Amino acid sequence: MPDKKNSRFGTEPPYRHGQGGKVAVLYCNLGTPDSPTTKDVRRYLAEFLSDPRVVEIPRLLWLCILHGVILRLRPAASAAKYASIWTPEGSPLLVWTRKQAQGLQQRLQAGGNPTLARFAMRYGSHSIPEQLDALKAEGATRILVVPAYPQYSGTTTASVFDAVYTWAARVRNIPELRFVNRYHDHPAYVEALAASIRQRWDTLGRPDRLLMSFHGVPERTLHLGDPYHCECQKTGRLLAQALGLQDREWGLSFQSRLGRAKWLEPYTEPTLVQWAQTGVRHVQVVCPGFTADCLETLEEIAMEGRHAFLNAGGTQFHYLPCLNDAPQWLDALAGIAQKHLQGWMPGDNDNAAESEQSRARALAMGAKD
Repeated sequence: MPDKKNSRFGTEPPYRHGQGGKVAVLYCNLGTPDSPTTKDVRRYLAEFLSDPRVVEIPRLLWLCILHGVILRLRPAASAAKYASIWTPEGSPLLVWTRKQAQGLQQRLQAGGNPTLARFAMRYGSHSIPEQLDALKAEGATRILVVPAYPQYSGTTTASVFDAVYTWAARVRNIPELRFVNRYHDHPAYVEALAASIRQRWDTLGRPDRLLMSFHGVPERTLHLGDPYHCECQKTGRLLAQALGLQDREWGLSFQSRLGRAKWLEPYTEPTLVQWAQTGVRHVQVVCPGFTADCLETLEEIAMEGRHAFLNAGGTQFHYLPCLNDAPQWLDALAGIAQKHLQGWMPGDNDNAAESEQSRARALAMGAKD
């Protein structure tokens, strides 16, 4: 037996000969502090903002800024914001992500397939390596990784994949892995968004203008080839079409800037102020890039955005919640997963073999003709 202390690979769960492998889905979101305290927020921000995918400036310079300035000043203010949206169950992002994973598993298992579905966070507790270890211990030999981000970005989606690859580098018996890169234009995702908004309109009425606010990223990422901006724009167009909105009835913006660099424009809060100042009285804001409500939606939009719009002369402001655990969204999420699980589920190989035999017979018939 090799000396585990000198091995670069971690300890594997016990291997049982003849045991059939399980199929699993790992649903990955960004992460959250363990509590709305300065200490926990500082720990969370240190991990999040240390990711080179998130902040792409020279490493040594950034770490000096991060530990010398940001982590000294920002955690207390951020903790107060987290406290304003914290629930008895904990962080809203954690609550909704857990419920989404539970709903996903229920739908995947509805047809009798013993598919596992778990959630993980890129930063903080419930980490991706921790959850992958747990899935292996449960017997998973095939794992589909599904980010909670509909639009692909190097700052989010690719960072999730980095964490999976880093985990795999220390694992001896690596499961088969698949990844979902994006679903920004998936019809079921777009329709789930549209249905959620229509439901709110039934009680709130239609606004003068609907603003679709996406999380921002530095503008330079667009010029370096990141598809995020284009995918946000496409989601916006498809959602506007599904809702039957004219160009003057909706807009698209980007929120959550960090630092002084130019980020994707237009910015959300200035857009709300400009609309109010030019006569728009009733605004509703939806955040299609967030599948679960979190600090950026519940505090930045529902509180700060509301304050900015009303102070600038607007009269009605409504934040429309994220998809969260809406049944139509969970159906869509299950459909997206099932598409990428093809060939892994029981019976898929038999169906594939039958299809291959049918193609062979068709070719043979054609040759005879």
